[in-house]
Amino acid sequence: MPLKASVFIATSLDGYIAREDGGLDWLLGATQSADDHGYAGFMAGVDTLVMGRGTFDKVMTFGEWPYPDARVVVVSSTLKALPQGVSERVELHPGPIPALLEHLQATGAKSLYLDGGKLIQGFLREGLVDELTITRIPVLLGQGIPLFGELAKDVLLQHMRTTSYESGFVQSTYRVVR
Repeated sequence: MPLKASVFIATSLDGYIAREDGGLDWLLGATQSADDHGYAGFMAGVDTLVMGRGTFDKVMTFGEWPYPDARVVVVSSTLKALPQGVSERVELHPGPIPALLEHLQATGAKSLYLDGGKLIQGFLREGLVDELTITRIPVLLGQGIPLFGELAKDVLLQHMRTTSYESGFVQSTYRVVR
């Protein structure tokens, strides 16, 4: 059975996932709602969270590890070892994406949560993303780290659903058409 690779990510209305320095202050300030906007349900449907190095570095600044029960694979060609104190459920993989997928399949992964701009862009370029859930936050940043980068060809999407929340967030889910 092939792996299912899904994205669940927030962007500013103008398509940025973070400030140029990786800052998420705009996002953290906007999420005062008790509603998790479908995150727990999404996480219940995945068995492995795959994140890039930049996302891992940012998550490490949060204090408490936010994924205590999840298998997490950090993809980095430059990080040689995980920092002390990281959960034993976290592993490091140097990539590239084909070798990563081979490793994930060999170790029983079936449903992936892809997190991090460069990682998501790489999976999109390889045609390996199955579903995207994008939550648009009502703020314009004007500059930052974009969710989408250059693609060699168009990626056709089929709209699955859109939910508008009291918080002002608008969340849309798309299936990648192959």
